[in-house]
Amino acid sequence: MDREKYSILVVDDEESIRRLLHKELANPNREVLTAADGAEAMAMVRTHWFDVVIMDLWLPDISDLDLLIRIRESIPHIEVIMITGHGDVDIAVEAMKLGACDFIRKPFNLDRLDLIVEKAHQRVLLSRENAMLRHSTGQEQQQVRFIGNSQAIRDIQFLIDKVAPARIPVLITGESGAGKDVVARLIHNRSPLAVNPMIIKNCATLQKELARSELFGHIKGSFTGANESREGLLSFAHDSTLFLDEIGELPLEVQASLLRVLETGSYRRVGEKEERTVNIRFLFATNRHLAAEVEAGRFNEAFFHRINAFSIEIPSLKQRKEDLPLLVDYFLTSLSPDSTSYRIVERAMACILRYNWPGNIRELRNVIERSIILAENGIITERCLPRELVESSETSGTALTLESVERQHILKMLDFHGGNRQKTADTLGISRKTLYRKLTEYAID
Repeated sequence: MDREKYSILVVDDEESIRRLLHKELANPNREVLTAADGAEAMAMVRTHWFDVVIMDLWLPDISDLDLLIRIRESIPHIEVIMITGHGDVDIAVEAMKLGACDFIRKPFNLDRLDLIVEKAHQRVLLSRENAMLRHSTGQEQQQVRFIGNSQAIRDIQFLIDKVAPARIPVLITGESGAGKDVVARLIHNRSPLAVNPMIIKNCATLQKELARSELFGHIKGSFTGANESREGLLSFAHDSTLFLDEIGELPLEVQASLLRVLETGSYRRVGEKEERTVNIRFLFATNRHLAAEVEAGRFNEAFFHRINAFSIEIPSLKQRKEDLPLLVDYFLTSLSPDSTSYRIVERAMACILRYNWPGNIRELRNVIERSIILAENGIITERCLPRELVESSETSGTALTLESVERQHILKMLDFHGGNRQKTADTLGISRKTLYRKLTEYAID
């Protein structure tokens, strides 16, 4: 869907008015649809996502302001412009109280109406953007990188590039802390929907009895405590990406409802009769083995097959230890306060390479952050590392020589900097002359 193009619904029982407004308001940035009465208007609202409604006050099949109320309830962030041939000031005031953005009399000036429509659309965009930002993490505009040069990471980058432009749901699997959220952000940022913030929700934080309401929204009085109508995450994610982390924690009954959204693109708020259509790209993540959850009856089988249409599995950090030097250097740079240069000594690097990292990338980041605080004169030694990490690496049966560690680290830095030896020497904290000596010593071409 083109974000520059928006939809206008004109509701009037006079065919001449509908024709006139369709002709005068339509342009390359606007789609104008028309309805002759309230019933036809509500039928169109169920299948379209309108931004602005221009509505006659007096319609043959609905009384007073009922249609205004129903449309405002059915479509979030919509702006309604009332038109009438009657100069009823009281009705105009009541319409404004109920959410109409303007009230104009027939015959109206088309240039003025065009200006009112454009201002109404700008208010809609601002309202939706604010709602999205409130329900996103605010990190979508930051540069996101998936650090690593192992074959596994290159394969994942390939899959991200291929699936990002598509609309298919993606299931991202892997251990906790492996970087599932980074993959989700990369898919969103490289998709046509990247102009809007990605909406993120961790399903483990949903209260079971309120999960449906938080996702779909609810209307006033639909359950105990529903003192007012509220929008759900599906509404805020319209024309964007909804990333549901820890999808294995979503209650079974809500899974079935979400499956319907994936298949039809429509949903109902809790307690609501009218359906809404949405344009959402769904991303899911889990550290559970969902196929086993299906076998145990804890996960909806149909829902699993739908979200598993395209999956990306992220290996644990212990399965791609060749990426550790790149990751360490990345965190030393990105977490460094005031751009201070930090260097990690060989024995500390050997401990990092031998450790199995059960907490994956998240644990590594925390260790580097701690080490930077404890570093003396920008140098990180074994004393800066957590005791359990050093002790674990000392008892590991996969001891590496310092020479092999250093050689591997130099190779990774050369690769990271595209063979640029000056940048490699600067990153390693050594002179260019020392780097050349080590390249000769380790027979690195």
